[in-house]
Amino acid sequence: MILNIYKPAGPTSHDIVDIVRRLTGEKRVGHAGTLDPFAEGILVVLVGRDATKRQKEFLTMDKEYRAKIRLGATSDTDDTTGSVKYHVSSTKKKPTREEIRNALKSFVGKIEQIPPMYSAVKLKGRKAYEIARKGGMPQLKPKQVTIHTIKILNYKWPYLEIKIGCSSGTYIRALARDIGKQLGTGAYLEALIRTKIGNFLLQDAIPLKDLE
Repeated sequence: MILNIYKPAGPTSHDIVDIVRRLTGEKRVGHAGTLDPFAEGILVVLVGRDATKRQKEFLTMDKEYRAKIRLGATSDTDDTTGSVKYHVSSTKKKPTREEIRNALKSFVGKIEQIPPMYSAVKLKGRKAYEIARKGGMPQLKPKQVTIHTIKILNYKWPYLEIKIGCSSGTYIRALARDIGKQLGTGAYLEALIRTKIGNFLLQDAIPLKDLE
C-alpha cells in the first residue's frame, strides 16, 4: 500500500511512519523522502513488503516545493529553527524583483550544492548535525543536484516566495542560503511546503486527521 499523506508542520517524518505503523499494524513501513519537522506537505509512505521494496524508486523521483525565504538574515541551520543573525547593512541594498529573477537563473540546471551543516549527511560514520551540535564544523563536500525550474511567486522585502522543481537530494535550505549569498543579503528558509513527488500531488494528499 502506498499512501500520499499531508504532513503538517511539527512532527518528524519518522513520527508519521510510527502513526501509520500503529494504525495498520504493519511493521514494514517507510517513506520516500524526509521532510524537516518545520516543513509540511507531501510525505509518501510505503506500507508492507511490496511497497517498501520500491523505496529506492520513490526516493529518486523529482520533487516540487513552495518556499518562503527570509532575506537580510542568516541562520546556522539555514532555516527558521536555528540561531538567526540579522544583517542590518543588507536593508540598504534591497534587491529589485528583476535582480532576484536574474540571480535565480544562475541556479537553474545542474549545480554543485553544499549540504547544510545541520544535515544527516554522514562524515566518517557520524551525522553532520551531530558534529555541529557539539560545536564542531563538519567539512561537507558539494554534491551535484538539478534545479529544473524556479519561479517567483511573491516578493515583498524581506520575504521572497518561490516555487522550485528539482531532483531528489536537493536541499531547499541550502538553496535559500545560496540565493542570499548571490544577492549579497544573506537568507534562510522561513517555511516550506512540498507540493509534488513524481506523480503524487498535494491536492490528493490525505490529512493526518483523516488518516486516523
